[in-house]
Amino acid sequence: MRPLSIRARVLYLAIVFALLLVGSVTLATYFFVADGMAHSAQSTTWRLARTTSLAISKATTTAKLQAASEGLVGEDREHEALRLLMREIPDLFTVGGVEDGSFALYVREVTDNELRLVWFSDDRAVLDEASGRNDALLDRQPTQTGPEGRDLLTGMFSRADLGSYVVHIPLYLPNGAVGVMDVVYLPTREEGILDSARQPMFIVGAFALLVAVLMLQIIMGWVLSLVDDVRTAAESVDAGQLDVRLPEEGEHEIADLARSLNALIDRLRRRAEAQTRFVADASHELATPVAGIRGYVNILRAWGAEDPEMREEAIAAIDRESRRMARLCSDLLSMIRSDGVLDFRNARYDINAASREVLAGAATRYIDKNLEFVGPDEGPLWLYGDHDRIEEALAILVDNACKYTPDAGRVQLKTRRHRDRVVVEVTDTGIGIPESDLPSIFERFYRSDASRSKETGGFGLGLPIAKHIIDASGGMIWVRSKVASGTTFTISLPRNRAKEPKE
Repeated sequence: MRPLSIRARVLYLAIVFALLLVGSVTLATYFFVADGMAHSAQSTTWRLARTTSLAISKATTTAKLQAASEGLVGEDREHEALRLLMREIPDLFTVGGVEDGSFALYVREVTDNELRLVWFSDDRAVLDEASGRNDALLDRQPTQTGPEGRDLLTGMFSRADLGSYVVHIPLYLPNGAVGVMDVVYLPTREEGILDSARQPMFIVGAFALLVAVLMLQIIMGWVLSLVDDVRTAAESVDAGQLDVRLPEEGEHEIADLARSLNALIDRLRRRAEAQTRFVADASHELATPVAGIRGYVNILRAWGAEDPEMREEAIAAIDRESRRMARLCSDLLSMIRSDGVLDFRNARYDINAASREVLAGAATRYIDKNLEFVGPDEGPLWLYGDHDRIEEALAILVDNACKYTPDAGRVQLKTRRHRDRVVVEVTDTGIGIPESDLPSIFERFYRSDASRSKETGGFGLGLPIAKHIIDASGGMIWVRSKVASGTTFTISLPRNRAKEPKE
């Protein structure tokens, strides 16, 4: 695989895309799991705090009752109750009591303004949280302090660390003393869950990354195989092999492209066949009059000068063949000229007058066929454009109608106004055009099988030239025909031509 090929570039993009996608999903998943573990640790801390508060409240009540049962009264009873409570607290949190957390008790007696540490379950319970304890006493309600602003994603690549969660519970003890119990929860269980989930998460992420890259490569390989078919077809067309076909199966974009290219190849093949046929026909048409002219020249040289009748026959034949050659050359020159930008004038002219001139010229040329010519209605129909170019296009259509209309037939040219356009129809009662040939009649060199007789002498250039003139004038042309009934060419031209000529 070439480093800069499309496949390689797609592979690079696939890797980057998969890394971004899978990486972001993995990080987001870990973040939400870690956030859930942090909330679980916070809930566990508050649960421990509630349990602790209830246990101390119960132990305080028990100590007061025990001191009263000993017959003590006043300060002595309060002092004894405080002593009994302090003795009970260690057993309360170490033997059959609350064992999930770490605990530290801070007490401030009446004669002292400072909270003193009087007992702790283990070293993890001793934290520097004096402000939190003072806030709890000031607000007279439990206060939580714990990890704030901690980056939960730090455990993604190292051991999970959710920090410590602390709840400060204010206590109002016998003998007027106040205290604070620190309930400390270290989320080792939650951190263990995160640590155990890290490796499977990475494995799943790596597998998803591999699957994403492979899927993109498989899809790209399929697309490139279709593109390779297109390339092979293009090389075949470039080599002149127009019988290649691309697979058109499916309803995807590549199939649409294949269908378009197959249609293009079909058009190229038809055009190549028409051009080959034209070259053969044109060569024959040129060779035949040249041979005739040379033959009659030899006759004139041999004995035509002494025989007036033979001389006149030879001169007429030479004139006829030379005019046929001139017509073919004129068609070829018109075709070459239509390849470029046509030079159009934009002047006001009467389309009815131009139509009558075209019919008059055709009536003169085809007087021996005894055709009936029907022109447009009397009166002018004005529009803007190039009079000479439009008349040339009409002459091609009328001449085409005269060629393929039998003797005593009819050729009609009608005009009418339709909104801001002028519609011209050229209708004949000729042999018609097969429906299968209609899509191709405006292609160069194309001649319908029904019109390829030697009598018509057509070369398949007139209609393409006429269409080019109409298109460049901002108009449209279409045809409808029925075999053995006749043909109608319809032209639609703008009345006010403001656009520049089309190329």
